[in-house]
Amino acid sequence: MINIFVRRNGLIERKSQLLNVTRAAILKEQDKILWIDLFHPSTDEINHISKTYNLEIPTKEEREEIEQSARYWEDSGSITINTYFLVRSLESELHNETITFLLCKNILFTLRYSEFRVFDEIQQIVLATPRVFEDGFDLIGKIFEIRVEKDADLLESAAKNTRALRKRVFNSQVINYDEMLEELSSLQELNMSVRDSLFDKRRAITAILKSDKADSDMKKNITIVLKDLNSLVEFTAVNMHALDNIQTILTNQINIEQNKTIKLFTVVTVAMMPPTLIGTIYGMNFDYMPETHWDFAYPVVLVIMILSTIFPIIYFKKKGWI
Repeated sequence: MINIFVRRNGLIERKSQLLNVTRAAILKEQDKILWIDLFHPSTDEINHISKTYNLEIPTKEEREEIEQSARYWEDSGSITINTYFLVRSLESELHNETITFLLCKNILFTLRYSEFRVFDEIQQIVLATPRVFEDGFDLIGKIFEIRVEKDADLLESAAKNTRALRKRVFNSQVINYDEMLEELSSLQELNMSVRDSLFDKRRAITAILKSDKADSDMKKNITIVLKDLNSLVEFTAVNMHALDNIQTILTNQINIEQNKTIKLFTVVTVAMMPPTLIGTIYGMNFDYMPETHWDFAYPVVLVIMILSTIFPIIYFKKKGWI
């Protein structure tokens, strides 16, 4: 599907799912077109846009490459940007997905294959405030601004959950280690995903600022976004450090619990050695063992075995081992 945003009579109109003839007629009015959003486009739609504007639209393989030259490049007439945007999957998990931005003849082209809330919001903003957006550069700057704000919200939520997890680690009387480790892993994964997305957008914005095609006003606005990005990158580092600290604390607590268990078994084993020895001696099949003929031999041996068990336990307790 193609959404086309056209400036007419001081307003911006959105045209979606147009007939081929109507779409071709609109696409010829290049001076009036602000944004062409390709959402799950077909091969024919991609070929039509590519031929109409003489654009080299990257393939799926090219969009997923991570080299700098594959994430941003420009020629005499266009700029191509492949960058990560966070999207929530059907399982409600956040992951990074590449969106392609192309700037040609002051028109913004976007290529995406998932629903992004930021695009729904920016479309409403464009339709509500047409005077703010003069060309595609204004649009891409606003898109990055909104996405960075959402990344900041995600990091704030992650930081809040991190602090709550840390309190639970220290204050809980009974710790469910499996549950806490699962939550810790989820927070680490979220933080790394946001960090990767921030790094990729920072690289793209830095490249735009070096381009001669962007005007000074756009560069001024996007410089503010870059400063926010840098602060968020630092925030992710702090958050990751806090999560690593929690992981270390949990690991140490698990080791302490294991050591307590091993110590308990060790004490029990040592305490049971004397009565085991006594029982073993009187279990021997010798013909002559004078104690076996005593009237009170059995209760005396039982008492000795009990006392030999109690004394080591008392000794270990005085030493503070149990």
